[in-house]
Amino acid sequence: MSTMSNLKELALNLPVSDRASLASILLRSLPEVLNDHDGGVAEARRRRDELNANPEIGISPEELRKRISETFEI
Repeated sequence: MSTMSNLKELALNLPVSDRASLASILLRSLPEVLNDHDGGVAEARRRRDELNANPEIGISPEELRKRISETFEI
């Protein structure tokens, strides 16, 4: 079994609070995706406005969870 597979298995067996802490640490270790002066607020507002103008492009929280689970094989 690869190191990544071992890590994934160990991480998924952690209690929820420990997984959340680990996820937070890992996310903070990544480089910033949006390197702008406002920390991505302008992009978030643009996306909000786009969704408000076209609500049919959005998905439900349940659909989001389903897609995440399928993508990351959770």
